[in-house]
Amino acid sequence: MLQTLTAFVHPQIDPVLISLGPLQVHWYGVAYVVGILFGWWYAKKLVTNNHLWGVAGSPISELDLDDFLVWAVGGIILGGRIGYILFYDFASYIDNPLNIFKVWEGGMSFHGGLAGITIAMILFAKRRGFSPFSLFDVIAACCGIGLFLGRVANFVNQELFGKITDVPWAVIFPIIDDKPRHASQLYEGILEGLLLFILLAILAWKFKKLRTPGFIGGAFIVEYGISRIFVEFFRIPDQQLGYFFNTDWITMGMMLSLPIIALGLWSIITARNRIPAI
Repeated sequence: MLQTLTAFVHPQIDPVLISLGPLQVHWYGVAYVVGILFGWWYAKKLVTNNHLWGVAGSPISELDLDDFLVWAVGGIILGGRIGYILFYDFASYIDNPLNIFKVWEGGMSFHGGLAGITIAMILFAKRRGFSPFSLFDVIAACCGIGLFLGRVANFVNQELFGKITDVPWAVIFPIIDDKPRHASQLYEGILEGLLLFILLAILAWKFKKLRTPGFIGGAFIVEYGISRIFVEFFRIPDQQLGYFFNTDWITMGMMLSLPIIALGLWSIITARNRIPAI
């Protein structure tokens, strides 16, 4: 029997952090801004520490990172939004196309954002004359905190909630019902965010894996993909999609994660054969 009395009741935090007349600042938007700014700062720490890169030093300069910031923001937002529309709710946005621009209401796909920023990194690195894989590594090493904050914002918004459970750390989301559920947003935030950031920091600072372009970037998407598939077992699938192939467990998130795991493994295995410059 579910022990609803022991579950933590979500405090129903207002998704809007600050309202200034018609201007509303949402927790979700703040998570993106803080995550990107932290990543920018941390990336500079990585590229300016030549000890992490070996004798040749980093092929990426601080100026490169400054210039890439706009590319990164554009790639994440455009890719994330387009990915969500195509993979998760295409019919709804076709019926209400103006909703495409309401990014502050949520509706971003990690896999779409990954595709968007990957395209941006390839184009930018080619223009600057260094290996895209080195840029992949630096950006990947910085993403964990942003991913964590994004999932915390999902928790605040009471979205992407988990399945009904009787675990002692269950959460009741009043916006949905009075049933105790897995806080799957926080599971994802810890596994795909904090743990991922720590793992990549160890690879960069202790094992000096920035010297083998593509290793850290590959480790990033492998760990993310595995964590995402694991958490999908505790999370309710998107209502408009449900489960696939007449099962009660295969979700869109799982299917999108499998190919990136394979791509990440390839990047790790072939990393030793690459050099930082084109």
